[in-house]
Amino acid sequence: MIDRKMIGHLQTNQIPPNIKNKSQSLSKQNNNHQTFEKLLQDEMLNFSNHAELRLKQRGIQLQPDQIQKINKAIDNASAKGAQDSLILFDNTAFIVNIKNRTVVTAIDSNSLKDHVFTKIDSALVIK
Repeated sequence: MIDRKMIGHLQTNQIPPNIKNKSQSLSKQNNNHQTFEKLLQDEMLNFSNHAELRLKQRGIQLQPDQIQKINKAIDNASAKGAQDSLILFDNTAFIVNIKNRTVVTAIDSNSLKDHVFTKIDSALVIK
């Protein structure tokens, strides 16, 4: 039995080299873009809705240098394997989910008296 192939009926599962290189290049560009966005997101300090409400209610305003210090504290806590941390800074306490870099709540000095913190695995004091 002879298997006849006619021109135009040949099929190949291989991608031509010039198209393959272009698609790989585009894929690398997209990955680089996604990686940059992920790095940027990983470095950002996020605030939960609850934390934003508490900041407003308690009149807590953070300056860029304070946020930078909190970010550094989160980096230190992450390096030690912390998951949920209490960060004490300028008479204010923050509960932070380290993995998500998210402030869960904020407590001012007036509310700190006799306050019990639960569900944390570490505490950091920033000067």
